[in-house]
Amino acid sequence: MELIELQHICKTYKLGDIDVPVLKGVSLTVGRGELVALMGASGSGKSTLMNILGCLDRPSSGRYWLDGQEMSGLSSDQRALARNRKIGFVFQNFNLLPRTSAIDNVAMPLAYGITHLSEPETRRRAEEMLCRVGLQDRLEHQPSQLSGGQQQRVAIARALVNRPAVLFADEPTGNLDSRTSAEVLHMFQQLNEQEHITIILVTHDAHVARFARRTIRIHDGVIRDASVVSDREAHASQTAPLPIPAAAAGGIR
Repeated sequence: MELIELQHICKTYKLGDIDVPVLKGVSLTVGRGELVALMGASGSGKSTLMNILGCLDRPSSGRYWLDGQEMSGLSSDQRALARNRKIGFVFQNFNLLPRTSAIDNVAMPLAYGITHLSEPETRRRAEEMLCRVGLQDRLEHQPSQLSGGQQQRVAIARALVNRPAVLFADEPTGNLDSRTSAEVLHMFQQLNEQEHITIILVTHDAHVARFARRTIRIHDGVIRDASVVSDREAHASQTAPLPIPAAAAGGIR
């Protein structure tokens, strides 16, 4: 069975008496261990689709299976439990607690998990995650003492600490300069290849999407394409510099 399967997902919002359709019959699958880019421009339905995939919202119609569980009919409390157990998120703005050490930021989701770990076990697992992202010498640093790329690595470690079935990265390089963006995207590739972690990069940027092995393009609420990246393109993505985002023109390293 695929890790993710959507069948004819529709999402319509109500604005007063007006129905606004955003997703219009989306069907797709994501296999275990894939590195996929979900790509679309602003207004394409990309964020709405990610919210449904991430169990932050529910579809108006259609069916969604995650890791063998049917999700589309779950209550908000049931979706919250599924998020905690099965899903990790990495966001553009890092969302770290500002006056909290890296290791305590990473350990935080474990406090809400269904498996209650001892304090030494919680610290051991958080430290293990930080070592996996190359921050073994930054355990006690607060976010203000870390570069933008290091903060995003902490956020990645935090997203992985509960060992989720899938990791969603929502515009993960939006606040990083070109070189740091490439480093973070290479890290996603390494986690996918070495740890077989399923990762979905949500982006509007074709350069970011080239780091994935498959790109799903959404436009006006429907899937337009789901192409596989060739080996030549994958190699090019590892060597070509990314353009510097306007928001990061000042340089966050």
